[in-house]
Amino acid sequence: MSTTPTVVVVGSGPIGSAYARLILEGHPTARVVMFEAGPQLTAIPGESVRNIADPDEKERAREMSQGPQAGSYRESLGIPAGVAVEGMFTARGGTHLLDFGGEGSAHAPTFPAVAASTNVGGQGAHWTCATPSPAFSEKIPFIADDEWERLLDEAKRLLHVQSAAFADSAVGAAIRSLLDDEFGAELPDGYGPGTLPVAGDPQPDGTMRWAGADAVLGPLIEDGHPLAERFDLRDLSLVRRVERDGDRVTGVTVEDLRTRETAFVAADAVVVAADAFRSPQLLWASGIRPAALGRYLTEHPVVISTVALDADRMQRYATETDLDAEKARRAVNPADPVAAVNRIPFSEPDHPFGLQVMYSETTPFLMPPGADFAENRWGYVNMGYGMRKRPRVEDGVSFDDDELDYRGFPNMTIEYALTEAEEAEIDAATERLRRAGNALGHFVAEPRLLPNGSSLHYMGTVRVGETDDGTSVADPYSRVWGVEGLWVGGNGTIPTANAMNPTLMSVAIAARGARALVAALDEASGTASV
Repeated sequence: MSTTPTVVVVGSGPIGSAYARLILEGHPTARVVMFEAGPQLTAIPGESVRNIADPDEKERAREMSQGPQAGSYRESLGIPAGVAVEGMFTARGGTHLLDFGGEGSAHAPTFPAVAASTNVGGQGAHWTCATPSPAFSEKIPFIADDEWERLLDEAKRLLHVQSAAFADSAVGAAIRSLLDDEFGAELPDGYGPGTLPVAGDPQPDGTMRWAGADAVLGPLIEDGHPLAERFDLRDLSLVRRVERDGDRVTGVTVEDLRTRETAFVAADAVVVAADAFRSPQLLWASGIRPAALGRYLTEHPVVISTVALDADRMQRYATETDLDAEKARRAVNPADPVAAVNRIPFSEPDHPFGLQVMYSETTPFLMPPGADFAENRWGYVNMGYGMRKRPRVEDGVSFDDDELDYRGFPNMTIEYALTEAEEAEIDAATERLRRAGNALGHFVAEPRLLPNGSSLHYMGTVRVGETDDGTSVADPYSRVWGVEGLWVGGNGTIPTANAMNPTLMSVAIAARGARALVAALDEASGTASV
């Protein structure tokens, strides 16, 4: 290996970006080339589309992320539109369903809401920026607590995590107080109602600049910064294969989606951080097929509801003046108002799920004039309990070499089922959601379980493990078993059953992997990292 090693990162989301940043911060001469199959949405690579003030521009950026369902945008780039299928639709804005019903669509009848984003920044351009930390059994058992805390601190640095966004909201504080009256005595110290940690930077006018992959990349995308000189981000570049010589990675084969030309890019190490489905798909297509590849799929079953806040209850802890101040603060940025968001975090043994409670002046659906609690002065909360899914080998994605998807990769079939264990916790969380709603006001949308795949939190498919026993894809440092120079990253590396938003945890796992990768580069080249 030369003293200027090259690392290829596949995928430009927060986890791929964390690898790029930490490799370049940790190694004095390494070069990182990052490939992203989707387009760049914003002038700043990887920026959150929530920061776009103009609603038409925001909607256009989201449409650009929708992969096979991005409509005329693909044609404007000279990319063939492929087969147009009536009735194709997306899940949330900025995402595209994997099982969209057309030619080359994945097969996911038991996981129908499964979706992805294809763009610079990945889901980091569209996420809610929620960054709670794992606790109790959510944490990875083979990482010691003191190291785990250091890794989480590193992840918080990269993601710009802070808890100030909602702390000064009197309306939010009143909601917390009512929830504490209902649940506080049942919960462990430190795990009662509180504000939700988020990734972003509060602005002087009270708005937020939400963090995307741009925050993680940091100096790598600053003009003139020394680290930027060793970083190369290429959008609309689809990695077709990870290439090997025996059991050693040699680089990747990449297709330029603008020209349709294919080229080999040599690398001393490769990090595959596409997402929980396309990462294992790329490994499969490359002939890298550990027994656990694509298996042990988990997500978060989600029960949601909407509640109209009761004026009398809210005024136990907040005044009409407080409400007016909250509305004035939110009016500063009507395109993306900073809403008070509270939570009750996961704790064991009696609260093995997580509640998020987001304040809003309106409901997420149209209420007919004259309906009960329509135009409620104190507003509403949209509430949801996220629950854990036990990892099982039966749940996962498989690939068919004889049937290609719309990109020409072995097509996916997803198999997934909730067991009695999940059903019991869904019932328990639904009962708690009713208690929370009754403590705050009046239901205008009854609790309901969302379809499988709705959470967008897909984990386990390239999971890390302590031993190479067929139940994991990578070792404790995210190195793929049996393939030298190959790392995996993303929510798919998470091996535990958990209920929290997974991005912070995934970046912490990536921080551990990046340190191991830098050490491997040092050992191979004889350099000393800084």
